[in-house]
Amino acid sequence: MSVATAPSGPAAGSDQTGPGRAHWLRVAKETADDLATDAVAREQAGKAPFDEVSRLRESGLLTLLIPAELGGGGADLPTAYAVVREMAAADGAIGQLLGCHYFLSRSARFLTEPSLTEPSLTEPSLAEPSLAERVEQRSAAEQWCWGGGFARQEPPLALTKTAAGYVLDGRQSYASGVLVADRLAVRAVRPDTREPLGVVVDPAHHGVVVDSDVDTFGQRLAAGGSVEFDGVPVAADDVLGSLSTDEDVLSPLAALASPVGRLFSVQLRLGMAEGVLAEAREYSRACHSPWHPDWPVGSPQDPQVLTAYGELTVLTRAASALTDQAQEAVHGGLARGDDLTYDEYAEISVLVAMAEAAASRAAQESTSRALDIVGAGSASSRLGFDRFWRNARTHTLYEPVVHRLRDVGDYCLNGAHPPFVLPV
Repeated sequence: MSVATAPSGPAAGSDQTGPGRAHWLRVAKETADDLATDAVAREQAGKAPFDEVSRLRESGLLTLLIPAELGGGGADLPTAYAVVREMAAADGAIGQLLGCHYFLSRSARFLTEPSLTEPSLTEPSLAEPSLAERVEQRSAAEQWCWGGGFARQEPPLALTKTAAGYVLDGRQSYASGVLVADRLAVRAVRPDTREPLGVVVDPAHHGVVVDSDVDTFGQRLAAGGSVEFDGVPVAADDVLGSLSTDEDVLSPLAALASPVGRLFSVQLRLGMAEGVLAEAREYSRACHSPWHPDWPVGSPQDPQVLTAYGELTVLTRAASALTDQAQEAVHGGLARGDDLTYDEYAEISVLVAMAEAAASRAAQESTSRALDIVGAGSASSRLGFDRFWRNARTHTLYEPVVHRLRDVGDYCLNGAHPPFVLPV
């Protein structure tokens, strides 16, 4: 990979004018510790996470990425990634909910809609600045929690042009956060032009029906569900911009929306891996070896326990190091601004795909093998070790890594640019 890394300090156009990274990491740690105290009971109850969102709102984490001058926390993307990872270690579902919220709440900056605005492609406002600012300012003032998603689905939602604006129809089959969201951001296609667009919808609007019909065995508190849109009016200002992959619409800089969003998924997987290893370690220190009950607590004599911890720690740390490289490349791409080329974007996207693959393996291996480390005690529903495996497996089913591995292989072997893919 030859992508130039970012210069020291924040990326060009960074919003880091608020309390600072140390403050937000401290807030995230305190909030995650709070969530961890009743994580097992909440996960087993499986209720829509209104209380959890209230905790995030009270901590100020919902407005973390909004510029301070618009009423937000003024933090940058690396800080948001670290917060999601910290949260995922305590509660993977809430980590997913928060990562989805951050990506969608920032999406106005990455999208362009030529028919509605004159696109500005300079970070931080990759969409028309006044539109992005209006969205973010209101989001901060009302502390919106965002839900939805821009991933492709069939059949797509239809956004029909009318004299007064647009009308939205169709069914979103699955989206994170929709059960608790104050605003939905979804992908819709104009039937006349076939152009895909990012659209913001108030879920309280007449014609919007949110259904909690998603019955997954994991990520139960990610507030996932389906949404029905029946003749929902959409104003021009609620169309964030184009999701077209055509090069005359999607600039290399705007295309960074893909790796930026996918890195939230990477941090989620790493958080899950680190979270289960931390809990298994505490259990192992407090209990006897599952293979040799007569050995003392924490004994270095148990080679199977030590080997398992060693392998999983190496796997997770390696994924973390690759993720740091990917994050640095994204940071450098944003700093390049309009000078970013398609070839450089491709390198960044492939590096993020590598991090996705590594983090996926780390999450699946750690959450599965930790059960063996703990032994028969891991079968106890009271301890809740199974939730880590169920959460990680559910997430990786919705975000299969096989496609990213194929993209990496095609790039390395044939030099093919990876497709523009947004996280589910």
